[in-house]
Amino acid sequence: MKKRFASPYLLLTLTSLFWAGNMVIGRGLREAVPPMTLAFWRWTIAFALTLPFALPHLRAQWPRLKAHWRAIVVLGFIGVGCYNTFAYIALQYTTATSATLLNSFTPVATIALAFVLLGKRLTGLEAAGVVVSLVGVMIIVARGSLATLLGFSLNTGDLWMLLAVLTWGLYTVGLQWRPAGIDPMLMLAAFTAVGVAGLAPLYAWEIASGRLIDPSPAALAGILYTGIFPGFLGYVFFNAGVAAVGPSRASLFIHLMPVFTALLAAIFLGERPQPFHFAGIALVFAGIFLTTRKPAG
Repeated sequence: MKKRFASPYLLLTLTSLFWAGNMVIGRGLREAVPPMTLAFWRWTIAFALTLPFALPHLRAQWPRLKAHWRAIVVLGFIGVGCYNTFAYIALQYTTATSATLLNSFTPVATIALAFVLLGKRLTGLEAAGVVVSLVGVMIIVARGSLATLLGFSLNTGDLWMLLAVLTWGLYTVGLQWRPAGIDPMLMLAAFTAVGVAGLAPLYAWEIASGRLIDPSPAALAGILYTGIFPGFLGYVFFNAGVAAVGPSRASLFIHLMPVFTALLAAIFLGERPQPFHFAGIALVFAGIFLTTRKPAG
């Protein structure tokens, strides 16, 4: 049983399930827990869980952390402070299904950003993949309506989710500048500490504006879920999976999120996927297939 649980493919599948649940929780708690509050407590809980594994490495690796503080601050702010916060704001206005489908655009957005910021040239297949996936995203955000697209009448939540995708793409590209030789749990703790520090003023602003948590058992359980499963275990499982099978193969498991989210949203939120969802996700997946396919020969 233990050996089966240690399978990297199972760990990566569970990661996608946890992250899909995060989208559903963010949507389901939109009235009970404000977005900044949810992001703050998610990462506070994750930080508390990470700390026991990080502290044993702190003394020996502190000089390296200190020497690379700029990269750690930027990556922690973008990857922890911004991405999930933008996603939670998006879920105030759009469905969990649409948010997760847009999240599927992340691999292609990352390729495009690597080209713009790092000068990494796209192959013909990668360029075709970017175009096809862009069409899929446009179908999703336009709700399948050409009139909506031409009139720029887009859902506010979709725009926030696209901003979240852009942020995660920047974080992924920026990871090349993370300092080497630092224990992964200590690095995660450092990123999380930066994110929590950045979220604290926004959390205080939400409280001052009168947006408070509805302390129901469901809301508190949802907050705990986001911290324990997608916030802590999701990152630990994903890192272990990447170490075992490599980043390219591991990243493909993120594409299970739309499947899990659609199932969870149908069960818990009563959301029903629409035809434009299926058309959009088909094009997004086609674009991802093109970008990850190796040329013949």
